[in-house]
Amino acid sequence: MIAIIAEKPSVGQDIARVVGATEKMDGYITGNGYMVTWALGHLVSLALPGTYGYTRTTAEDLPMIPEPFRLVPRQIRTDRGMVTDIAAGKQLKIIDEVFSKCDSIIVATDAGREGELIFRWIYSYLGYTKPFRRLWISSLTDEAIREGMANLREGSGYDSLYAAADSRAKADWLVGMNASRALATASGSANNSIGRVQTPTLAMICARFKENRNFVSTPYWQLHIALKKDDVHRQFFNPEDFRDKNGAEAAYRRITSDSVVTINKVERKTVFQQAPLLYDLTALQKDCNIHHDLSADKTLSIAQSLYEKKLVSYPRTGSRYIPEDVMAHVPALLEKVITMPWFREYGRTFDLSGLNTRSVDATKVTDHHALIVTGVVPEGLSEAEAVVYEMIAGRMLEAFSPRCEKESLKMECVCEGMDFRSQSAVIVNPGWRAVFSRKEDREKDEPEGNGGTAVFAEGEEIPVMGYGLAQKKTLPRPLYTEATLLTAMENCGKEIADGQAREAVKELGIGTPATRAAIITTLFKRDYIERSGKSIRPTEKGLYLYESVKGMMVADAELTGTWEKALAQIEGHTLDPESFMLSIREYTGKVTGEILRLKFPEPSSRAFTCPKCKTGNVIVKAKVAKCDHEGCGLLVFRRFLNKELTDQHLEQLFSSGSTRLIKGVKGKKGASFDAAVAFDADFNLKLSFPKPKGGKGK
Repeated sequence: MIAIIAEKPSVGQDIARVVGATEKMDGYITGNGYMVTWALGHLVSLALPGTYGYTRTTAEDLPMIPEPFRLVPRQIRTDRGMVTDIAAGKQLKIIDEVFSKCDSIIVATDAGREGELIFRWIYSYLGYTKPFRRLWISSLTDEAIREGMANLREGSGYDSLYAAADSRAKADWLVGMNASRALATASGSANNSIGRVQTPTLAMICARFKENRNFVSTPYWQLHIALKKDDVHRQFFNPEDFRDKNGAEAAYRRITSDSVVTINKVERKTVFQQAPLLYDLTALQKDCNIHHDLSADKTLSIAQSLYEKKLVSYPRTGSRYIPEDVMAHVPALLEKVITMPWFREYGRTFDLSGLNTRSVDATKVTDHHALIVTGVVPEGLSEAEAVVYEMIAGRMLEAFSPRCEKESLKMECVCEGMDFRSQSAVIVNPGWRAVFSRKEDREKDEPEGNGGTAVFAEGEEIPVMGYGLAQKKTLPRPLYTEATLLTAMENCGKEIADGQAREAVKELGIGTPATRAAIITTLFKRDYIERSGKSIRPTEKGLYLYESVKGMMVADAELTGTWEKALAQIEGHTLDPESFMLSIREYTGKVTGEILRLKFPEPSSRAFTCPKCKTGNVIVKAKVAKCDHEGCGLLVFRRFLNKELTDQHLEQLFSSGSTRLIKGVKGKKGASFDAAVAFDADFNLKLSFPKPKGGKGK
């Protein structure tokens, strides 16, 4: 018998059907010489500090350096602390039973770093040494599974991929656990955590917020004239932005209603805007946030669902290219795409015989090629799934469509000795731009704003129809949105001062396409950041942490980026994992020492009139809020279920009896929901749920 292990039950069931295993058992399917089982994501994880005897949060115990690290079944948080997840423990026993009955193993977890780690940790924890081969596929269609099964690869060929994943997990444990405990010791509060990617990301958000908030706007003036020909006009702008009001007004006074201009330059050019590359995960997440207000985490979740429904290729890809063998299937896939309702109109003029091959380059494909559709007809999609599928299918059409052809027109003239110019562009052939024909795209690509459509000839003398002086002001860089934050994480290396380090991380940034969404989600869950419309801003808690660690190594995007480079080198067999881990252990010691030496000011106490006794004051401290009136007894702990109540939450609670809606509250059974926290009749905390919209009809 041959064991096959997938990452999820749904994938395992698909593979079982293809290989002819039909007898369903508890946790696996058997038949035709195969036993197909599955993980439930990460069934095995690195043990928590308590396993190594680190039961207290004290400076004497830091840094914690496990030698060796231990693997344990997945743990979950309960009222009794961290315990083994019952479902994980049960499935591990089933996998053990399956492996014990088979001569060899086929690894069918997701084809990437995390998928490799999921299997290897299970394999190691259960103590197996049986040979295994790798099923490495980029889509879950029956055809892809059959082809992959016919071309299984030796498991040892992925040892370096596993080494990179294992090193990343251990590095995150060492830095995250030690830095967070050091911060708790130094600050006297356990409400914070630090991570090698999340903290530099938080630092970028906070730095941009402070820059935006402290920005001092300065005025400037723009001078323009209007010229008329027949029944149409056009505005020309002076290229100088006047910073001095007197100089601007002096220039304005030089122009009169009798002024005449001479057109001294008319230049027409044909310019081409190349079609965009296919999506990788980060590019998809950015566009879904811009056009559909979907969070990065939500987009990844939907893309994974589409993958498991066999509709798209593997979503956690960092490549925007496909190899030539995949390109051979593209015309047939595009034929199906242009029959979809969204693209039928564009498909009437789409030429399949001369496809744009800009996205075809095997040398730029990493573990997985760019995101494409598989050709399986989508049925029964949710509204959100349909949106993301449309984005991926539409981007395929855009990528293989002709360039957008524009005609640019530049005109220059002289008025009263001053230069003025007009620049505009007209789309001659939209090419790929016609796939979605987005209004916001057209506005974004329009050259500097010019009113009017009049066209003049070189040498013409035209009387000035009108003129004006507009006062404007400099604006700060906007706050990050999820889309621009993903771009910043991807490109953070570009702002690094050191040339060698910048070169090392420019292609990597911080995090990976598969982890950036989770990092942003973690910052929200920690209450370090919050949304303000589409913008992201730090909370009071997030700013406090940033101010504490901003000058330290742990907040340095440069260092984090070089780690990503090192992990890629491990994957590529050019760096020994132990050398990397040695540097991480040294770094952990330095970071821990830095944080322990921090001096935190005593948190300022805030007082509110007690809503229970009406006479005392509620004093708000780091972990609790308590009424100072003897005999009242009002006591509110900051932590309620899985949430830390912020100062804003407490202010809402004491002033109105309830907080606003808090997202992502988890009950004792682990279910996640949105609810407010409110006082009951005895002034104990309870959950308050929003009333359902509408009512029952009679």
